Amino acid sequence: MTKIALGCIADDFTGATDLANNLVRAGMRVVQTIGVPSGPLAAEVDAVVVALKSRTIAPAEAVAQSLAALHWLQAQGARQIYFKYCSTFDSTPEGNIGPVTEALMDALGTDFTIATPAFPDNKRTVFKGYLFAGDGLLNESGMQNHPLTPMTDPNLVRVMQAQTKRRVGLIDYAVVARGAEAVRERIAALRAEGVGVAVVDAISNDDLLRMGPALAELPLLTAGSGVAIALPHNFGLAPSAQAAALPAARGLQAVVSGSCSVATNQQVAHFIASGRPALAIDPIKLAAGEDVVGQALAWAAPLLASGPVLVYSTAEPGAVKAVQGQLGVAEAGAMVEHAVAAIARGLVALGVHQLVVAGGETSGACVQALAIAQMQIGPQIDPGVPWCHAASPVAGEGGLHLTLKSGNFGAVDFFSKAFALL
Repeated sequence: MTKIALGCIADDFTGATDLANNLVRAGMRVVQTIGVPSGPLAAEVDAVVVALKSRTIAPAEAVAQSLAALHWLQAQGARQIYFKYCSTFDSTPEGNIGPVTEALMDALGTDFTIATPAFPDNKRTVFKGYLFAGDGLLNESGMQNHPLTPMTDPNLVRVMQAQTKRRVGLIDYAVVARGAEAVRERIAALRAEGVGVAVVDAISNDDLLRMGPALAELPLLTAGSGVAIALPHNFGLAPSAQAAALPAARGLQAVVSGSCSVATNQQVAHFIASGRPALAIDPIKLAAGEDVVGQALAWAAPLLASGPVLVYSTAEPGAVKAVQGQLGVAEAGAMVEHAVAAIARGLVALGVHQLVVAGGETSGACVQALAIAQMQIGPQIDPGVPWCHAASPVAGEGGLHLTLKSGNFGAVDFFSKAFALL
């Protein structure tokens, strides 16, 4: 087995495919594993992305899972480690971005790393340490209403400092604009001042590409998926169309959505407005013990032959809060995730071999329900969202194509466009 160049740890499943997508587009052969593999990787690849479901679990458990992933990646010979989180930097005051970063730094014996969720292709930019989503600050983007990790402070230095004991500093846009050597000099100065983590500004892909060479010698990088576009070049790799080739698509088509983000709400509305069949899941009925999963599958079965169907729990913030008020935040989220995952499994059993999943936590639950161990990364649908191909005992011989879409990603017509691409 060839030793891998880059070993990546992602804190959710959609974030893992987002990262893998950017690495593939920049020339790396990439495999994404679901959880930490139990044995060596039997594949000739340049990078491995270990997908965890650790964004919203207890910090101690997130640290333990991330360290297990690190140790496995080190055993595969990874030359650099990349901790990937969401481009909206969403977390709680307790973590898990800060605690995981510190644990990885300690394990790698490094006193310095960077932190930047910048992903300009998806309109996530960092300026003077402030995170923007589109033309507005993060806390005005809808993320302030996230049901699990509401983001009310766009200042990343402040957010990160609350989660880590190390000093947090800034490499601002004026430094990045001067290129890699200026970034290296700023890193050296910050280290001399005792800074352990530096938020890095980036408002364009050019900024990411400029900083890339300056990051080549750091044992650990922490970032969204944007920085990934600059890393393959550090390992002597260039873009290649062959890196994204997948088997031919087959079977029926469906979408399941558990995200309540602004973008996914719009995508659900667009799908319904296009005249395609859609069914909303009622969490109150779930809590009452009704067979919502069975009802959804019975509804979908006669419709699938005519084209894609949508089953969704997506709702506006007010409706989400009302349900949480009745059931509790964690209970409501877990209950809906498990229901959507069971529906996804049932749809695949009905012959759906092209499946779109919307929502990070939902994607994690669906992948686990389908017993998927690893995925081959294919062509990009929208920035940060590729088609993938995976073996699943539920899908049978030939596996299935699936895409795991972060709630905030994708154009308004994403659901329709995804199937057209295959």
